[in-house]
Amino acid sequence: MAIDNEDKSAVAEYFAGKSVLVTGATGFVGKVLLEKLLRCCPGVETIYLLMRKKRGVSPDERIKTFLQNPLFDTIRTLNPKTLDKVRLVPGDILLEELGLSSEDRVELQNKCHVVFHSAACVRFDQKLKDAVDLNTRGSYKILQLAESMKNLQALVHLSTAYCRCELPCLEERVYPALHPPAKIMDMVRWLDDQTLDYLEPKIIGTEPNTYSYTKALTESLVAEFGSKIPIAIARPSIITAIWKEPIPGWVDNLNGPTGLLMGAGKGVIRSMHCEPSYQCDAMPVDVVANGCILVAYATAMDRPKEVQVYNITLSGVIRQTWGEIIEKGREMVNKYPLTVALWYTGGSIKSYKWSHQLSVVFTHYLPAYLVDGLLLVMGKKTFLVKVQDRISHGIKILQHYTQKEWHFTNDKFLALQNRISEFDRSIFYIDVKPVNMNAYMRNYVLGVRQYCCKEDPSTLAKARKIHKVRYLADVAVKVFFYAMLLWLLVTYSYIFTSALETLETGLTNLSPFRSVKAYDIEELAA
Repeated sequence: MAIDNEDKSAVAEYFAGKSVLVTGATGFVGKVLLEKLLRCCPGVETIYLLMRKKRGVSPDERIKTFLQNPLFDTIRTLNPKTLDKVRLVPGDILLEELGLSSEDRVELQNKCHVVFHSAACVRFDQKLKDAVDLNTRGSYKILQLAESMKNLQALVHLSTAYCRCELPCLEERVYPALHPPAKIMDMVRWLDDQTLDYLEPKIIGTEPNTYSYTKALTESLVAEFGSKIPIAIARPSIITAIWKEPIPGWVDNLNGPTGLLMGAGKGVIRSMHCEPSYQCDAMPVDVVANGCILVAYATAMDRPKEVQVYNITLSGVIRQTWGEIIEKGREMVNKYPLTVALWYTGGSIKSYKWSHQLSVVFTHYLPAYLVDGLLLVMGKKTFLVKVQDRISHGIKILQHYTQKEWHFTNDKFLALQNRISEFDRSIFYIDVKPVNMNAYMRNYVLGVRQYCCKEDPSTLAKARKIHKVRYLADVAVKVFFYAMLLWLLVTYSYIFTSALETLETGLTNLSPFRSVKAYDIEELAA
């Protein structure tokens, strides 16, 4: 939905004439947030995008290439001049002073009203030093810049609902970090890599990875600025494809469930260790972007004297389990298959770790070694075992979040709807109760197919034909496997029979009455 001149939106009116800084605009949430601001807040004056410099490419060319993304097609159709409001600011959160030129720094300090800080490293297996530099030290530099902005009215820091994994329920408040942020930032600067690698598991403690640890660390850092600038923390749970606008199903990364969908569609993921009855807390990326905009609006209106926290989560709204989501995903992947895949979609989730590991051996690695073996014989380059190694590593990280029931409070987030009009609620929607899961998963799978796998929708008919062939091949292999197993059991049944007889004899010999004859028992009885 776009806003015309006759529409009255309090949120859009607030952003009219305002200048906004967005970090992490090239990320998943950043792109959707930028598009939403441009399309639904047409009065916004300027949106600055902090991006790293690229040699040989001018800022204008970078912006032009970036805005060619299909996500911005609606804006190009409705009002292409809106895109002229986007301005690239060369910089890097890893550099001192953010790598900003003196001119750009002064302009941001004088003109910027709202900051959305979403730049972060989302890799869960990042080394501690890199995670601290990107997530914590980088945020500290943004906070320092924001503190120097003369007209700042709101800063929204994007965190995660999985920042304190040891808590039974995450409330909408800041929890003290395990360690002082300043000391950790100082420590990773002077300690050598080998020592840090040794200390890492001891430092992160109960947190499963450096991502959640540094996110919690950064929240404490953000809280220190709560009395200086109007600031809020937005904590989304797992972020998935677009629900409504501008392109239902659009997604451009393979994080979390998206990677599972693609892996299942390719036929390379056939098992996952997960408790199917546990709730899956996932929010569409457009809802997350809308939530961030409303958080900024509320923060600017309230001008709080301490940091405010909003959990952008599903808890208490609707309940959907991992079992339901995975089953629905598999159904849609079979309806809308990929053209290029290694095998037919199959497999299942496993509640027990041993059954999952057994399945991984037989359905992941055994086929991978067979295929790579054939490629080796043919003189071709092998690849499938390496692919399975990466998949197994990714699944292992994700499985931490599928083997526990997560609980979040989100009253403050849901209450944002009460602060805006019905018209604004239709534009900056955050209520997911009306979501149709069948339609959403269909669009999600089609989005993965088109935007992640780069398969044009016109290839769907061809893909379905190939998928039928893969299905028949899958059935044939299964029949052959079970037939061979049956043949082995029948052919070598004497081995099993002999083994059982030997076992029976051995047990008999172990009996404490093995030397007592029948007549001895009778005599004993008499």
